[in-house]
Amino acid sequence: MSTPDEAERRAWAYLSRVTEPPCSALESLCDRLGAVDAAAAVVARSVPDGHEAVLDATAARFAIDRSARDLDDADRIGARLVTRDDAEWPGWPLLALSQADTAARGGEPIALWVRGPGRLDEFAAAGIALVGSRAASGYGEQVASTLASGLAVENWAVVSGGAYGIDGVAHRAALASDGPTMAVMACGIDRDYPAGHARLLAEIAGRGLVVSEYPPGTTAAKHRFLTRNRLVAALSNAVVVVEAGRRSGAANTAAWARKLGRSLGAVPGPVTSATSVGCHQMIADDLAVLVTDVRSVIALATPDGAPPSGRGRRRSTDGLTTEALRVHDAIPGRGAVAIEEIAFSAGLDIATVRSALAHMEIDGHVVNADGLWRLS
Repeated sequence: MSTPDEAERRAWAYLSRVTEPPCSALESLCDRLGAVDAAAAVVARSVPDGHEAVLDATAARFAIDRSARDLDDADRIGARLVTRDDAEWPGWPLLALSQADTAARGGEPIALWVRGPGRLDEFAAAGIALVGSRAASGYGEQVASTLASGLAVENWAVVSGGAYGIDGVAHRAALASDGPTMAVMACGIDRDYPAGHARLLAEIAGRGLVVSEYPPGTTAAKHRFLTRNRLVAALSNAVVVVEAGRRSGAANTAAWARKLGRSLGAVPGPVTSATSVGCHQMIADDLAVLVTDVRSVIALATPDGAPPSGRGRRRSTDGLTTEALRVHDAIPGRGAVAIEEIAFSAGLDIATVRSALAHMEIDGHVVNADGLWRLS
């Protein structure tokens, strides 16, 4: 006999496979009955009034229960099933999906299969998506690598789809900078897709997160990539398209960013490049903000200036007052200067500068030597 917790996990695992996600009708039934009773209702083909759409959505799969096998397969590779009952469920980021147009394959995932040591909610809270063409140019790869490395240094989680091209470059650069990265997949959590990225996906799973709403064993398919793109956007604070052709999966992810209210940025490229046509069109149509460096990407993700959930690497100067920061910035990176020079550069009176320097000297920000000041 299974325990209540085991029954709950089995129910969620069954529900994650019984329809092709997303399914707003099944989501609504789960909200009303809970996982165990919703699963029982689907199996019995008897649902409350107003939820009849669930019967059509589950007609092809309701009779097959692979929940125990799916949970075992996940456990075998160190993966787990994360549901809305779990503390790491990213409820707030996913909320926008419940309000999205269901005709455009919106809706929250029933559950998420997750592989890796990170917490899903923390990665989503600090996520910035970098997406782009699979047939990336050398220019696009260089930009993606620079942006991902910079974001990783600032402790932002680089989110992408694990594909060839821009996705793979972004993941690798984040890992190389010892930063967090998350790959959102369009297949089962146990599948390496593309096969050429098996080693990369294993490294992401070892140090970051690999995420999918598809149960183990599910193969990749064209419609699943389009469905997956909504999760890339939802689990990010902003989406940046590094390269995109006129019609591309990256453009689809960008469209989801707009639907979900996520900030959208695009990197300009050479006017002769076919892989930058999509980016140029987004910028020209005022759909995306032009971004060129890490600072502009972070500004896109934090329009109020504050990293969500305290993420972003803390600097030694973060605790300084506005005036003290102006004094600090007025001191050159090399050499020492007199207090009069600092006051002139900072645009502050001598008394204010002297007081700020005294406090910063105590805190170890600056050093006084023979009446001249330098950074410590």
